[in-house]
Amino acid sequence: MLSKSTLLPLLFSLLPLAFAAGVETEYLNNVECTRKTQKGDKIDVHYRGTLASNGKEFDASYNRGTPLTFTVGNGMVIKGWDEGLLDMCIGEKRKLTIPPEFGYGDRAMGDMIPAGSTLIFETELMGIAGVQKETKDEL
Repeated sequence: MLSKSTLLPLLFSLLPLAFAAGVETEYLNNVECTRKTQKGDKIDVHYRGTLASNGKEFDASYNRGTPLTFTVGNGMVIKGWDEGLLDMCIGEKRKLTIPPEFGYGDRAMGDMIPAGSTLIFETELMGIAGVQKETKDEL
């Protein structure tokens, strides 16, 4: 059993984690499906990224005309995406507000993303490898 002198410092060290904000998800459209994204899926996502502080766009796959392809849940992208893009249907759109601890943290990313930035991503799931988009009749 832990003593008070051992337990109190441990609890105080964990306090910031208890109050850390997670990824805020806003659902922009209602899509129903039987197969949603899961950890390990290779997915195609269109996105637009802006800074919460001033609304300035720092990147957008829409501008390139090609969605980003990656494996979700495997650390290939920021933690906010690995968590915020799970349980999505093809065609679904979400707005993710990602605090620094789920984004780039205290690191600046070039000249476009200052250290400690909260990021906003408008995302659209375009596809899941090996999964066909379902029609309403198939649901």
